[in-house]
Amino acid sequence: MLDRTDVQLAREAAQRVVRIHERLADWLRPGHTLAHIDTFVADQLRDLKSKSAFLNYRTGGYRAFPSHACLSANDVIVHGTAGMSLKPLEPGDVISIDIGVRYQGFIGDAAWTYIIVAGTDEAIRLCECGIACIRRGVQTLRPGARLVEWARVVQQCAETEYGYHLVRGLGGHGYGRSLHESPFVSNVLPWSHHEWPDMHWVLEPGQLLAVEPMVAATTAETTQDPREWPIRTADGGLSVHYEHDVLINVDGPEILTAGLDDLPMIVGI
Repeated sequence: MLDRTDVQLAREAAQRVVRIHERLADWLRPGHTLAHIDTFVADQLRDLKSKSAFLNYRTGGYRAFPSHACLSANDVIVHGTAGMSLKPLEPGDVISIDIGVRYQGFIGDAAWTYIIVAGTDEAIRLCECGIACIRRGVQTLRPGARLVEWARVVQQCAETEYGYHLVRGLGGHGYGRSLHESPFVSNVLPWSHHEWPDMHWVLEPGQLLAVEPMVAATTAETTQDPREWPIRTADGGLSVHYEHDVLINVDGPEILTAGLDDLPMIVGI
């Protein structure tokens, strides 16, 4: 259970993520490469006396993650790296930027999606869907609720109301002093209990969750090179990624990354 000091550190770590996103939203322009963006994030982390929670992160058989941030453009759903493309951003590109901060022992971890200069109707509607999913889903995160309610609301929003696709197998997680902790937070209802053992996890005050819908326009199928980080849509269609840090309080959810919802959807104008 978190004490008052822990809660304050969690808030401060999360707000550092927000501040970096705010600076990114003012800075992003056509012509920036993924490497330029990653360098910018690294500079902001240093300015805020923080470190990347992603750089050199290891899991399974993957090589150490090589970037300060996850930079996922267009068909890349999550885990895009700074070196996966040398192509500068162009008007119409859609990029999701996931920033992980380590500050005084606590993690902040949140993603937001931006459209460069001008977006197609589909790109704008897909972003609107991702924002609607996370806003509605967060309201289910109350003491005594089960995680399955999050998935039910988010899936209804994305797939039934908007007609888009949530990527099965990807989702949010608990966090705190570590980047990934239990429980796993699926964005879709499971086909069986074995697919999502944490579906009936009961939320309690003091828990920290990073919740993150990943929504694809045309397919839920993915493709990924063996032991490489980026996960892409199988058909090359657009995807978006939104993530908030949430503290479960006695009276309901507290969005520690409050402020992300105020960011512009379209940047670089």
